[in-house]
Amino acid sequence: MPIDEQELSAARTAWGEGLISISRAYEADGIDEARRVASDILDKAYGYDLGPVLFKPTLSGGELTFRTTKKGALSYFVGHDSDYPLDGGFGIKGWRAVTSETAASFIEGDVAMWMGWFSMTNQDGQVTKVDKSFGYKKGPDGRLKIVLHHSSLPFEP
Repeated sequence: MPIDEQELSAARTAWGEGLISISRAYEADGIDEARRVASDILDKAYGYDLGPVLFKPTLSGGELTFRTTKKGALSYFVGHDSDYPLDGGFGIKGWRAVTSETAASFIEGDVAMWMGWFSMTNQDGQVTKVDKSFGYKKGPDGRLKIVLHHSSLPFEP
């Protein structure tokens, strides 16, 4: 069954809600619960079960720039992994709201690509806006799975 724009929108909304739930779990119950919640979200939202995911997080660099495994993605979202010593845990930054704005999307059957902006608001009301590109593949269960995730801070001349 082909992907439609409504599914793309729902997938982005679910990603934002997942980010907020990781932050809330960390605040309420600490790193172990945040790790459990993040692992569950990664299983639902990302296609690590389909193969490597092409994931370039916003705040990553050097030899550990790309996160093609679930372990690498989990570290990016919650930190606390000695294999990724520079990860501060992007998902545990007190996020309270996440919105997206579409620049463009492309759909071809069970594969879709989307790019635009995500604005994330933390508990202090500070907004972080990032450029994002997501590539999705519809899995055997009919759910969209992220197979490409590129994120960067906007260029400021």
